Amino acid sequence: MNAAATEKHHNPLKHSSEDRERVRKVPDTPQTRAPAYRLAFDDQDFLCREETRPIRLQLELLKPEMLLAEAGIESTVVLFGGARIPEPGGEAWAAKTPIAKKNLEKNSRYYEVARQFARMASLESAKRENKEYVVVTGGGPGVMEAGNRGAQDVGVPSIGLNIVLPHEQAPNEYVTPDLCFNFHYFAIRKMHFLMRARAVAVFPGGFGTLDEFFETLTLIQTGRMERIPLLLFGQQFWKRVINIDALVEEGTVSPGDVDLFKIVDTAEEGWQTIADFYEL
Repeated sequence: MNAAATEKHHNPLKHSSEDRERVRKVPDTPQTRAPAYRLAFDDQDFLCREETRPIRLQLELLKPEMLLAEAGIESTVVLFGGARIPEPGGEAWAAKTPIAKKNLEKNSRYYEVARQFARMASLESAKRENKEYVVVTGGGPGVMEAGNRGAQDVGVPSIGLNIVLPHEQAPNEYVTPDLCFNFHYFAIRKMHFLMRARAVAVFPGGFGTLDEFFETLTLIQTGRMERIPLLLFGQQFWKRVINIDALVEEGTVSPGDVDLFKIVDTAEEGWQTIADFYEL
């Protein structure tokens, strides 16, 4: 059997893309222009209907999973943090009040800490034959940009999981293009953040960052996710923003739950926590 015959034998139904091209070459008639005539998998109006939401959810899970697997990505280090935190010396573009401007500029130091931490993770990744400890961020500005930038500083690929939002969310220029994804569904995006995570680093941020931190914490607390290093960067920020000790006092969480995460201040302290956990 020749190679062409073998290929045909192994892929007997491999005709979807060919049929799509054939359909575009048919005569232009009222019948072929009708929406009903479109191939279902090539009909964007059909795929965007409310009834086909389960298909879209599956596709958003499947496409990044296939491409990450094809790229050989085995494990990741996740960086969460605020889109509004500027680079040191940069403009606090999101500030709506003078005090917000002052605090964003003060918190710009975390941009550099995130960048340095991402460098350290990426240098560990570069040591390995397999693609492990690959930096992944939300792909946008602020702390996310710092994470992808730190990886690029040392010539190591990094991932960006963008999402369509009214503001703030376009891919930063430091994400590796072939690893730059875009999502509609927050739930599926969150799954991709954690499916390969060996560690999660959370920098100062807003509602989205808090959501990502508490979801990760809940998954670990409930045993739905294995224990991994979960780091909060910034003692001063987090001690003011959340009060886990109050939850312990109120009895709504167990005393041991405070040990599920660690608050750190420097990139070195954060990376050492990961190194100790995995005996790197």
